[in-house]
Amino acid sequence: MKVLHVLNSRIYSGAEKVACQIIKSFRGEIDMVYCSPESEIVAQMLAEQNVTYLPMKTMSVSELSRIIREQKPDLIHAHDMRAGFFSALCCGKIPLVSHVHNNAYDARGLSPKTVGYLLAGFKAKHILWVSQSSFDGYAFHKLFAKKSSVLYNIIDTQQISDKKAQDANTYDYDMIYVGRLTFQKDPQRLMRLCARLKQDKPDLKVAIVGTGELLEEVQALCESLNIQENVHFLGFQSNPIKMVADSKAMILTSRWEGTPMCALEAMYLGTPVVSTPSDGMQDLLEDGLSGYLTDDDEQMAQDLLRIFADPAHRAFLAENARRKFDAINDADAYKKAISDCYF
Repeated sequence: MKVLHVLNSRIYSGAEKVACQIIKSFRGEIDMVYCSPESEIVAQMLAEQNVTYLPMKTMSVSELSRIIREQKPDLIHAHDMRAGFFSALCCGKIPLVSHVHNNAYDARGLSPKTVGYLLAGFKAKHILWVSQSSFDGYAFHKLFAKKSSVLYNIIDTQQISDKKAQDANTYDYDMIYVGRLTFQKDPQRLMRLCARLKQDKPDLKVAIVGTGELLEEVQALCESLNIQENVHFLGFQSNPIKMVADSKAMILTSRWEGTPMCALEAMYLGTPVVSTPSDGMQDLLEDGLSGYLTDDDEQMAQDLLRIFADPAHRAFLAENARRKFDAINDADAYKKAISDCYF
């Protein structure tokens, strides 16, 4: 059997990690390849994991059809709505599995995205949703209830441990952000939060790992808030795991989320997570017990300052988060759920 994983992105973040994780988990059992618009970053990350990469010039019917003709897959696994839409246009009689990785604002009401995804929804043999809220949030979800299931993300703990061991450096960040600098993640709010934290902690040190279309805007805001000495923009990092492990806290200021891979990694590594109460994060953290969830910036600042100052409290949060992580990170169940969609 051959499975073609189709992604619309040129980045390597949450959905891209999930696709690679699925590919590696079936290695030796099912032939799987990764297809997306061409990207040096994606090519680098896939080469490191020995995942076959099939780049397209752009996501289009002609390019994806070319890949399908050349590869002749037995099944197409499309990640996120746009990839699902184009895969539905091109797959013909090839079975399609659609995998939705977040609960985006523009999928909740009547929009070109929600209407366009109807094609993928009707064409797919099965739809995987990263959280219950991602399913409930899609405007036309009731149409596809019988062919849908919720599948929360997991991470490969052995790979995380190996990547941590590969980095001999020691980092002293108070807080780390790992993710794209996009509207979804609200990095402007993150900058304002950093400015508030600096009032009580002048030596604040924050790592920003990732890039995106808002990078220049966020850097300009950083300077206007006079926190450029405190906030370190590190760009894309192929292995930020030791940075996460050494940081006192991980911060998420997202408007919406699925099941963030970076948060799962932090929970495994023992780094407390402070987040806005986005849909996916509410499934991971219990406020005040295994991390903090708040939509109030002042409360978020107070929670973070306590984490920075109190090692015993950090350990308390980390222990509870790890207990939750161990309960949900079931690799065998995850693999079975994918296999059930395929066969």
